[in-house]
Amino acid sequence: MLRSLVGSEMCIRDRCYNQMGSGKPRGIRCARKLRVHRRENRWALKAYKKKHLGTALKCNPFGGSSHAKGIVTEKVGIEAKQPNSAIRKSARVQLIKNGKKVTAFVPRDGCLNFVEENDEVLVAGFGRSGHAKGDIPGVRFKIVKVAGVGLWALFKEKKEKPRT
Repeated sequence: MLRSLVGSEMCIRDRCYNQMGSGKPRGIRCARKLRVHRRENRWALKAYKKKHLGTALKCNPFGGSSHAKGIVTEKVGIEAKQPNSAIRKSARVQLIKNGKKVTAFVPRDGCLNFVEENDEVLVAGFGRSGHAKGDIPGVRFKIVKVAGVGLWALFKEKKEKPRT
């Protein structure tokens, strides 16, 4: 075995190992130091910080749930992003649970006719966990039910919207 000492380095078979200042403690009684150091430096990781700060939950209009009920305040048409040219039908909805206003897309052709102002609607996410989908800028939610009846059933004419 070939050994040579150069300064504070020890070389064995063309590999040099630095004996002093290896970066982290490596002794028998260093577990607490390593654990505390890891706990402090975890906050530099984006995913850890997002999960443990709780601001992602506070900023989410649904407050962590998958669906939320709301009241339609107005119907709006949103222009699609380039290169598409269309007006995507959507509605401004005020959520009942916290009063936050969100823009929700009304899926399928002609389904905006089933949604009227002051209707109670069920709003769900668009499927991209908080990001806008496709060419609709800033719209993160879609309408699933109107007045307790599924939008798909109304579209397929399987059910009628209850009169109030």
